[in-house]
Amino acid sequence: MDIQLKRGSLDACVLASLLNEDSYGYKIIQSLDGVVEISESTLYPILRRLESAGCLTSYSVEHNGRLRKFYSITDAGKDRIRDYLLDFKELMAIYNFIAKEVKNDVE
Repeated sequence: MDIQLKRGSLDACVLASLLNEDSYGYKIIQSLDGVVEISESTLYPILRRLESAGCLTSYSVEHNGRLRKFYSITDAGKDRIRDYLLDFKELMAIYNFIAKEVKNDVE
């Protein structure tokens, strides 16, 4: 898969995982299990990038004597998901055109 396409998809997956509730890194990874494989070394740079872009905010909560960093989606993050879906719809139209032309060429 094209790295830029995958990057946008991972960003959208992480944002979507936060739509219903705030969450922390390990739980985000678990919520994406079976959808996309993502490691901690991939997730945390995504979270930092999305937070820098204003798509997420973060806060810390004490859990078992340690601070756990939670992430919350912002309105800008929700807009980013909507933009991703529109882009994907356009991409699917392109895909369908190519698939149709390839099928016509084979026949």
